[in-house]
Amino acid sequence: MTRRRWIADEVDLGRNRAALLGENAVHLARVLRAKVGQQFDVVLPGGDSTVRTARVTSVADSRVEFDLGEPLQIAPAVRQVFLYLAIFKFDRMEWAIEKVAELGVAGIVPLIAGRTEKHLAAAAERRVERWRRILRQAAQQSRSNQLAEISAPLKLADAVAQADRSAAHIVLAENEKQVGLKDLLGELGNPHQLTIAIGPEGGWTSTELALFTQSGWRSASLGPAILRAETAAIAALSVVLSG
Repeated sequence: MTRRRWIADEVDLGRNRAALLGENAVHLARVLRAKVGQQFDVVLPGGDSTVRTARVTSVADSRVEFDLGEPLQIAPAVRQVFLYLAIFKFDRMEWAIEKVAELGVAGIVPLIAGRTEKHLAAAAERRVERWRRILRQAAQQSRSNQLAEISAPLKLADAVAQADRSAAHIVLAENEKQVGLKDLLGELGNPHQLTIAIGPEGGWTSTELALFTQSGWRSASLGPAILRAETAAIAALSVVLSG
């Protein structure tokens, strides 16, 4: 039987201990009725997101503690993918965040683009902690060995300026008619680290597309259909990670 996987809230490698706190602890203690001695897998957040076997040593509503066992052998990800995701209606954006976390996104930067609705841009900062909880829950549900990061919302120009220069960068653009995402990945040599930008409802402005081009981003298409932002995010990530 496949063991449930959790992402630790606290880690003490000196004592080989880890703990779940808050909602995670409540769910494991009350809903799943964890018992001392039960075995789980625990992800230790950090640079390599090591996964360890773990045995429950104490159970309380607000805290579940583990003794850590041996590291598990986890195959490395084919590709590390970051999404620059222009902010859109929060219910649909949260659904997209959940699904890309299940697929294995490495990180998300919420973008304030030219066509982002002003009230959404103003409220986005207050949603970040909720988005982080969604990422954690989705990672645990899908037995991921990494916890995706999500930053505070950034204006597009700031996000482009801060982009990792060592990664490949692709912007999905409706006006790109010649180059498909899969073909561009092959042209770029199927890079291990990749950033993909997905625009808001209404698409990128011409000024924004020019900024991407001037900053060395390549444009690509997902095909002739006009996709909602959440559909584009899931489709793009599926294409990238399938290779």
